[in-house]
Amino acid sequence: MTTVIPAVTLNNGVQMPQIGFGVFQVPNEETTTAVAAALKAGYRSIDTAAIYGNEEGVGKALAESGINREELFITSKIWISDMGYEQTLKAFDESLQRLGLDYLDLFLIHWPAPEKELYVETWKALEKLYAEKKIRAIGVSNFQPTHLQKLIDATDVVPAVNQVELHPALQNAEVSAANAGHGIATEAWSPLAQGALLNDASILAIGEAHQVTAAQVILRWHLQRGRVIIPKSVTESRIVQNLDLFGFELSGEELAAIDALDRGGRTGPDPDSFNG
Repeated sequence: MTTVIPAVTLNNGVQMPQIGFGVFQVPNEETTTAVAAALKAGYRSIDTAAIYGNEEGVGKALAESGINREELFITSKIWISDMGYEQTLKAFDESLQRLGLDYLDLFLIHWPAPEKELYVETWKALEKLYAEKKIRAIGVSNFQPTHLQKLIDATDVVPAVNQVELHPALQNAEVSAANAGHGIATEAWSPLAQGALLNDASILAIGEAHQVTAAQVILRWHLQRGRVIIPKSVTESRIVQNLDLFGFELSGEELAAIDALDRGGRTGPDPDSFNG
């Protein structure tokens, strides 16, 4: 496959592929096969996390792929139980070891866990790793505007990315606006709402008009709205299909029809109250 994946330029100049491959809830033993299929299909950005328990599986696929490290964009995340300055430095080294890598392209604080009041301290550890060039870009995940503002006011480096739950049923407009205001790229996890919208009549009608699937319609909507996405599948045909988004374009009316599906429907926890 020769798909050229567009890149988003992060606020520090680093180029991040706009489509990545997610491995949330993929068992470690299945991860190597899934990531190998994704790399074969043309993905070069892989998103994992310590809590997923599959960094080793990702690392094995990367090592076996023969792809030059410079062509890859690898993201992982620090879990809530590892937050804090020294704990973060240790957890980062452990993630790097499991992945078999010398550096990461992006490292995120997985959740703000506001009651623990550790995300500013944790961020300072990420700033140290970034200064030491062990990470090309640092960012956050599931941060609300209040969390972002507190972090930015107390530290030196503005996050490059905020990865949040975002799909047609939960468009997180306030968070996206706050990200844009700070020059932070918005990355959507659960971009397909775990399949909840694949039978929506308006999405199916748009798919029929373009002769593509409902999933492809939703993923294309994300791209045209400027977001980074990390669709997940362990089925090779769907892995390929989720990357096949460049043979059609949604009209303004079609984009607006999908925008109209926003109803605040979360599939995951509320970042204001989730503390691990």
